[in-house]
Amino acid sequence: MRHVVLDTNCLLMSIPQHSPYRIVWTQFLLGRFVLCVSNEILEEYQEILAGKTTPTIASNVVSIMLNAPNIRLVTPYYHFDLITSDPDDNKFVDCAIASGADCLVTNDAHFKTLAQTPFPKVNALSLQEFCYELREYNCGVSESSLLNEPIVTYGQE
Repeated sequence: MRHVVLDTNCLLMSIPQHSPYRIVWTQFLLGRFVLCVSNEILEEYQEILAGKTTPTIASNVVSIMLNAPNIRLVTPYYHFDLITSDPDDNKFVDCAIASGADCLVTNDAHFKTLAQTPFPKVNALSLQEFCYELREYNCGVSESSLLNEPIVTYGQE
C-alpha cells in the first residue's frame, strides 16, 4: 500500500464534499493509502482546520485520522532542514523521510527544491498529480461511485 505525507493545504482542499480533490479524503477513508503523520503535523492540521472551520470539525477530522487503521504516526528523530525558504515546511519533509513515504503531496512552491536534492530523495507530487494517480489506481471506477461507497466509521460497532 502506498505511504503518503499530505501537507496541510492539500488536506484542507480534499475535505469539502464538492471539492475536485475530494478523492484524496475519500480514498483515505476507504483505506486505499497509508497517511504518514508526525505529532507536529497533526498539531498543524488541528490548528489550521480550527481556524478555517470550527474547533469541533478540526477535532473530528484529527480523531478520524488517529482512529483509522491506515494512519502511521512517525517520530522523526533527525531534522534535515532541506527547505530553507520556509523552515516550517520541514516537518513534512522530515516525516516523509522518516516514514519512507512514497510521496509528499503539496502545492507549495517551496518544495520544488526537493527535485534538486540528491539525498535524501523525497518524491514531491502536486495535489493534481496525486489525484490523477488515485484515479488511475481505481482503473476506471468513477469518483461518484467512490463517493457513494459506505464510509467505514472507526471505533463504533
